[in-house]
Amino acid sequence: VQLVESGGGSVQSGGSLRLSCVASGFDFDHYAIGWFRQAPGKEREAVAVISTNDGSTYYARPVKGRFIITTDDVQNTVFLQMNNLKPEDTAIYYCAASTTVTMATGPDFYDAWGQGTHVTVSS
Repeated sequence: VQLVESGGGSVQSGGSLRLSCVASGFDFDHYAIGWFRQAPGKEREAVAVISTNDGSTYYARPVKGRFIITTDDVQNTVFLQMNNLKPEDTAIYYCAASTTVTMATGPDFYDAWGQGTHVTVSS
């Protein structure tokens, strides 16, 4: 499984970014794929996850209503649209895929990770 992310960058508070993650070698139609983030000194946490099996989604409380996770099943790509960004959203964002479960928020359930992309939000 290979995951290649793009779309990170620096924005001011209130701005938007869209992250993309192209997956290869992954059964895109049956498992969980999502976005995690890790800020300096903090643990990696799930931001948004989607089950490609049934389309169900999970959003972390701090991003609910601001972030949207979607997929393009033809292009095997998962997107994270991030709106109304806040300084506390600053982190390295990772795309992750699970080949064993259809929905999970714990990092241990994910066995494939992208290289990470930096998101910096200034006030």
